[in-house]
Amino acid sequence: MQSIRSAARALIISDNKLLSVSMRNAKGEFFILPGGGQHHGESLAQTVKRECQEELGVAVDVGALIYSREYIGKNHNFDPRHKDFHQIEHVFRCSLIDASFLGKGHEKDKQQVGYEWIPLGSIDAYNFLPKFLIPFLKENKLTFENPYLGDVN
Repeated sequence: MQSIRSAARALIISDNKLLSVSMRNAKGEFFILPGGGQHHGESLAQTVKRECQEELGVAVDVGALIYSREYIGKNHNFDPRHKDFHQIEHVFRCSLIDASFLGKGHEKDKQQVGYEWIPLGSIDAYNFLPKFLIPFLKENKLTFENPYLGDVN
């Protein structure tokens, strides 16, 4: 039986830079927001906090929900292994509580190679995913009339 995965991510902006997780696959390096899959019995806010600790080694304060999107792998050309993958992703505005342990995550994702502060003004020069978010980040306009964005990548 196929299932739908629920995930939560942190959007952290400081000094006009976006904190991202750098990943590498067969196609090269790409950047994503920190976060990941929700565990049974865990709230979305708890998921964001846990994932930021695991991937980056940082504690975060979880703020408002910015948007929710679906990623239905068969509808995108990102990775052929995603043909049966379906995820609902919730993105929250977050802030770092303490950045002193940044980069010292204890349970990194398989393809994770590090982290990077991406300048918002030049984010389109990075292979940042999801691509639809780039123009909004570049303009720092992250308020959506309808926070459900559908199946976008």
